[in-house]
Amino acid sequence: MSGEPRCLQISPIRNGTVIDHITPGEAFNVLRILGITGTTEERLSVATNVVSRKSERKDIVKIENRELRKQEVDRIALIAPNATINIIRNYLVCDKKGVEIPEILRGVIRCPNPGCITNTREPVQSRFEVTAKGLHCLYCDWYLTEDIAGHII
Repeated sequence: MSGEPRCLQISPIRNGTVIDHITPGEAFNVLRILGITGTTEERLSVATNVVSRKSERKDIVKIENRELRKQEVDRIALIAPNATINIIRNYLVCDKKGVEIPEILRGVIRCPNPGCITNTREPVQSRFEVTAKGLHCLYCDWYLTEDIAGHII
């Protein structure tokens, strides 16, 4: 064996999605948002705390044979606002977009207020406004300022 360091490379995907520049430590929350539990059939690669040119560190998720829906991208934006979504077709990046947090989130966040109408048996979908102070529930006026990942539906 030579004294050169060995590195493990992640193989490219033919078709699918690469989510790059995920906030360090959030890759597994991204998988949870996408419903990937380990018992699903998606072929995926996850890299955490990878050295980045843009920032010190980042996470990366590659999912073969799956393109994300807008609602999934909106959820990812909440925990990884600097992420980029790369659509891969025939091994080439055919579309690359940054994520954007919508001004109003409908049915994306569970309100932390147990008395909120969205947490009762009423058929009411949660609605949050994105503000500088945090996520503002438009029904009960509570603000969600931490553990946003834990409240994503």
